[in-house]
Amino acid sequence: MNNIELWQSVLAQMQFHISKANFATWFQNTEIISKDNEKIIISVPNAFSKEWLSNKYNKLILKTLHDIDDSIKELDFVIKPQTARGVQLKAAPGGYSESEKQEDPQLKFEEFKINKETNLNPRYMFTNFVVGSFNELAHAAALAVADNPGFTYNPLFIYGGTGLGKTHLIQAIGNKIGEDSKKRKVKYISSEKFVSSIVSAIRTNTMEVFKASLAPIDVLILDDIQFIAGKNKSQEEFFHVFNSLYEKNKQIILSSDRPPNAIAELEDRLRSRFEGGMIADVSLPDYETRLVILKTKLQEKNADLPEDILDYIAANVKKNIRELEGALNKILIYNKINQELNIETAKKLLKGFVFSPFDIANYKKIIETVAKFYNLEEKNLFDPTRRKEIVKPRQIAMFLLRRELKYSFPAIARKFGGKDHTTAIYAYKKIMQENEENNKLTEELNLIKQRIYSA
Repeated sequence: MNNIELWQSVLAQMQFHISKANFATWFQNTEIISKDNEKIIISVPNAFSKEWLSNKYNKLILKTLHDIDDSIKELDFVIKPQTARGVQLKAAPGGYSESEKQEDPQLKFEEFKINKETNLNPRYMFTNFVVGSFNELAHAAALAVADNPGFTYNPLFIYGGTGLGKTHLIQAIGNKIGEDSKKRKVKYISSEKFVSSIVSAIRTNTMEVFKASLAPIDVLILDDIQFIAGKNKSQEEFFHVFNSLYEKNKQIILSSDRPPNAIAELEDRLRSRFEGGMIADVSLPDYETRLVILKTKLQEKNADLPEDILDYIAANVKKNIRELEGALNKILIYNKINQELNIETAKKLLKGFVFSPFDIANYKKIIETVAKFYNLEEKNLFDPTRRKEIVKPRQIAMFLLRRELKYSFPAIARKFGGKDHTTAIYAYKKIMQENEENNKLTEELNLIKQRIYSA
């Protein structure tokens, strides 16, 4: 394996450990320029990148290199202010990166192939989206919107946990509409980018210019809309943008990690708008669907693996689709280098991907997840208050400690400041009863558990 192939293999793994934005920001224009015995030298475009990669990602990069080639034990960065050979970012005709021509067909870097006009990734299509019981409603709604944007379901609101395919699905809508001869103007924006643009427009007094830039859009796709919660000025401006597009029958597509009624600090008028269209969820895929996803990914990469290894991955990597693809890529990289792969080797390689529920769910994780879900600080759950916004999350935390970790009621009471254990019993029974009667609470509990078990 030469240096370019080695670095491509590292980048393929890095994409599953850091966010898309960080990957595109810090790993573009990087390459391995030398491999001397146990030491790897990586070139970076500037001093800022060198400092950031050295401080933030040194251990992760070194571990990934060592996993691929166990002779590598040292890593250093040097500044080389020019475009790397392995990862070219110059835009090619049509708005896509030229790196597509240079990449290993098994390990493509999709981050670098974004359509500059729409911000859509051309890889996200309906044709390579695997449909199962966990996402069939969301898929059907997405297809309906793509066939008749602005009139079928508007807005379309898709929610679910991290790494379950929401971004793939909403971008597939945009790509399908983009193929239409009517040439509608489609724009995909992450909520962080949207909020950042609003803040910048406020600071520079150019809000009207910003709104005018959105006016010609026929299809607006906003990812992770929950990030707008609690940002009052951003919510106000988005409310006006939403109304302006909606009144002109322009299609609005939103994704979130939870349904509108579970987004704390979301203005009622926005929640009402979101609930006025179609709401569909994407949940965790079952074993059969995970196996189909793996086989689809193999077909895309023009690769093959033994059936017993695919079965092991599908049966044991259950967190989300992103983790599933990360596990598959790790196996493919090893197979490409060593040419010898069996089930025992696969189990060793995937040790970091395979957890039992008790490896993931613990007291700290449950408290942290419940507090974050309801936009509270962890210490708030232990406040001796009867305020409704604290009592309910506290009772849910007690319920989950009992249901998921099998804590005794006295043990739960001790965790919450020595309260009488009858308080823990009451909380457990109350949440259990409401869960049977209240669909909204059932949705919230499912989403909280998804977060706990996907960490």
